[in-house]
Amino acid sequence: MDRRRFFSTGAAAALAGLGSRRALADEGADKAKTHFDAATVKAMRDRIKPIGADEYQARQENARRLMKENGLDAVFVEGGTTLSYFTGLHWWLSERLFAMVLTQRGEPFFIGPKFEEGRAREKLGNEVKFYTWEEHEKPIDRIRQGLQDRGLLTAKLGIEETVRYYAVEQLQQKLSTLTLTSAMPVTAGCRSVKSKHEVELMQVANDITAQVYRQVQRELRAGMSETELAGIVSARFAEFGVEGDALVLFGEASAYPHGLTRDVQLKDGDVVLIDGGCKVEGYGSDITRTMAFGKPSDKMQRVFEIVRGAQDAGLKAARPGVAAEKVDAAARSYIADHGYGPGYKYFTHRLGHGIGMDGHEWYYLVGGNTRPLMAGNMFSNEPGIYIVGEFGIRTEDEMLITEDGARLLLPPAKSLLEIF
Repeated sequence: MDRRRFFSTGAAAALAGLGSRRALADEGADKAKTHFDAATVKAMRDRIKPIGADEYQARQENARRLMKENGLDAVFVEGGTTLSYFTGLHWWLSERLFAMVLTQRGEPFFIGPKFEEGRAREKLGNEVKFYTWEEHEKPIDRIRQGLQDRGLLTAKLGIEETVRYYAVEQLQQKLSTLTLTSAMPVTAGCRSVKSKHEVELMQVANDITAQVYRQVQRELRAGMSETELAGIVSARFAEFGVEGDALVLFGEASAYPHGLTRDVQLKDGDVVLIDGGCKVEGYGSDITRTMAFGKPSDKMQRVFEIVRGAQDAGLKAARPGVAAEKVDAAARSYIADHGYGPGYKYFTHRLGHGIGMDGHEWYYLVGGNTRPLMAGNMFSNEPGIYIVGEFGIRTEDEMLITEDGARLLLPPAKSLLEIF
């Protein structure tokens, strides 16, 4: 669950507590409407090309190259995003272990419950090596067999960073001849550098988000709640056939990057902050636009201009070979130089995070991260100024590192009224 869904879930619970039958009836009627031209929706959906078998194979080969460079013999992956990235198989986590061991030489093998084999093979195919265990058996015995069959009982095994402790503990206790280490140089090394196709999918997700935000801006009205607008955002994404959501903040709540616990109602002169996105073939958008409901005050407009200037400063600083912390510093210095510093006083969070199949993934544009940027890295670029008791303004776009610099996937905001 990402931060948007976490906070919007809490808001939805508050709305449910109010028991607003009228709101639910209005929502049902609204779902019957369409807010986008059919040709626009079709053109957007026609751009969506699924990831193919050849791409999954290429990803595994890239992982093998990185294993060799980093002295790893194999990588252990449980169900989750990384498994999906390498195989296309979406598998939930439960008390029953399902895992893949991706080896430096040869094809990967899988470990899972016997009764799930048919379901797994539906996606993986009948050719893959699958070591199954019955309910009374221990999956660690099947892992041992798979490694033994490949001469890897003394291997250096990389552990994907989301693997749960109980699985690592079993490997440590039952297969003590292994050397366990982090697989991050391989997993992050692959996933943090986006292919042309991955960028294309993320571009579609961004373009849909822009369409939704433009429409939602037209639907603002006094008295509506943050939860109500968040529901409208999700419904508009659904009209494109994708799943999307948003964190919505009104007025004083926008001075807190993730809002307040209460559900605020919109009034004239408020700032409206929408931080959301959607998934296209598993690849996400993460876009924030701050707009004014009514005429913005001079102070709001001035703060907006500083935030946009900081976003441009970060964009200008970002290029291959530059340390990630330097990009954050460029945006943070711009804000401080214009009266909203020092440090985290008003700009209270890092400049950005990696994004791809997960809303937040490697690496981070933050002080202390000296890792040099690489072409193909995708980050959020999201400076903000938060004035407690008044309002907050954040503008966020996805930023692709290119061979000679960086670019945003969408046109940036022009003003608090013209959001693209």
